Amino acid sequence: MISTIKQVTQAENNAMAQAHQFESIFLTEAEYLATEPASDVKREYIDGQVYAMAGAGYNHNCILANVVREFSNHLKGTPCGTFAADMKVRLGKDYVYPDVLVDCSKMAGGDYFSTSPVIIVEVLSRTTRKMDTTTKLIRYANLPSLQEYVLIEQDIVSVQVLRRNNAWKSEYFYLGDSVTFESIGLTLSVEEIYDRVDNQEMNEFR
Repeated sequence: MISTIKQVTQAENNAMAQAHQFESIFLTEAEYLATEPASDVKREYIDGQVYAMAGAGYNHNCILANVVREFSNHLKGTPCGTFAADMKVRLGKDYVYPDVLVDCSKMAGGDYFSTSPVIIVEVLSRTTRKMDTTTKLIRYANLPSLQEYVLIEQDIVSVQVLRRNNAWKSEYFYLGDSVTFESIGLTLSVEEIYDRVDNQEMNEFR
């Protein structure tokens, strides 16, 4: 198991509040599922607490679009579906919205959530990094179906891929590297992942 995986602490709970617009209400799981479809904003549900998700900027959306396009094109004609931002993942009694996920099963959650993603991608920002690398990492690592968890920085060029294999291990990729997503049999260059992204490293590379 990755050494960074640990018990959720108060600091991690604080990170959740920083990464989201905090709603000071508690709901049961049933209440959350019943009210979420009609909500004006996407809301994650962790430990009985509702968190409203903030919007994303240009670089985040460029990376998201690049990954979804490449995954979708590669998986066309297979049982695997690529979902972006609006598809929840159920983590026990918690529900979160990954930036990108691929699910190759018949969706047990119908149109509302995935229970068996094989790969999850999160695009990091200053406000979400701690939550994505602690609270969510712990929960994602315990999903039996998950083979890879990908963390992509938007302000610098860095792609971290955590692979399950026999034990979770991490690799980093930078400009000039190619990334193989083993769970779906796809290799992309780091430049393809960062196409059109406007940060210092990409601007200097161009």
